Amino acid sequence: MMNCIIVDDDKLSTKIISEHIRKTTKLNLVCSFESAISAINFLLAKPNNVQLIFLDIEMPEMNGLEFIRSIDSSLLQIIIYSSQEKYALESYEYNVTDYLLKPLTYSRFLKAVNKADDNLIKISKVNSVCADAAQQNSAPQTVNDEVYIRVNNSLRRFKYDDIIYLKAMENYVSLAVVDKIYTIHYTMREMISKLPADRFIRVHRSFAVNTRKIKRVANGKLYIEKDGGEMEIPVGKSFKQFVMYNFNTLDN
Repeated sequence: MMNCIIVDDDKLSTKIISEHIRKTTKLNLVCSFESAISAINFLLAKPNNVQLIFLDIEMPEMNGLEFIRSIDSSLLQIIIYSSQEKYALESYEYNVTDYLLKPLTYSRFLKAVNKADDNLIKISKVNSVCADAAQQNSAPQTVNDEVYIRVNNSLRRFKYDDIIYLKAMENYVSLAVVDKIYTIHYTMREMISKLPADRFIRVHRSFAVNTRKIKRVANGKLYIEKDGGEMEIPVGKSFKQFVMYNFNTLDN
């Protein structure tokens, strides 16, 4: 079964795709996103949880092609659908699985899904051969629970459990740990790339939090553990759907 997501700001199109997915036994709809940014954050946090993306082209903030350029799509199948033919040629430069024109018929939808399924089977066979070869020369690996970050002129070790949140400040980031706040010369994007996606999520343009420090969500805000009490963290509009999904599945 293929786990899939829908990325589309049009509610009617999302409803139609959802109905097609419901009728297709080989598909499981994980989530739908009205914002491409929310979908990107979801894929960063759950990199192996999705195999197939149904993607609209024309969306606010970030269109479908910009979305593809912003993610690692090498292991994903992407089916684009649009009312416009003009994006088709450019979309195939990104090795998309298929390009569907609205209105969507189920027969055409199913043909694209079967193509995606065939592609994933081929990829799985190739990966299996590579994994068997790599296993012969593999060494035991240890689980890493810490990260080294440059603070001023030295590298400092931080345990993941000690990091509470990060706050962006132009080209700097405030790194809040259990006993101190460090100002470090990194961008938020650089910091997020250093931290495990299943432990740290971006919830606002200016904030990322340790998911294990989240105590509750209320009134569109997160409340995290700090100094024996709670600290309020805002949730950005573009991140709200992603945050709510993750808050409901943190224990999965």
